[in-house]
Amino acid sequence: NRSMYENLILLCPNCHTTIDKAEAEYCEETIQEWKRSHKEKIRAQFGIQKYDSRESAKEALAPLLIENRTVFERYGPQTDERFNPESSLPRQWIRKIRTQIIPNNRKLIAILDINKDLANQDEAEIIELFRQHIDDFEAKHLGDSPDNGLRFPERINQIFS
Repeated sequence: NRSMYENLILLCPNCHTTIDKAEAEYCEETIQEWKRSHKEKIRAQFGIQKYDSRESAKEALAPLLIENRTVFERYGPQTDERFNPESSLPRQWIRKIRTQIIPNNRKLIAILDINKDLANQDEAEIIELFRQHIDDFEAKHLGDSPDNGLRFPERINQIFS
């Protein structure tokens, strides 16, 4: 059925009308192929790819995890600067959350999702904890939720080891 959610695709009004009026020419399989192709282009553009080995996936994740850890340790809420009312570090931390940590987290979870078949059961659970941490972290720093939410699961640093 072409009206199912799985067939939802963003089109301009003219293309939408054209496709709706020509069901035989633009069948469900064609729409699904457009979606698959578009997803692959987006993944490639952002460096999200399927890896052949756990080692290759870990190598792709490592720089992002290192960058996030470096930002957290240098600018994060556990630094001694949190006690200095004149410090600019808290403002820098907020900026780096938005410009580095959140984009990195989104890329990390995208890489983990596309390579989920490489994860064992324990790692799948760690990945889910990381996903929940990301959601809570974004809610706090983008959605203005007052709650801290789930803390960063340190075991994600050893994923695919």
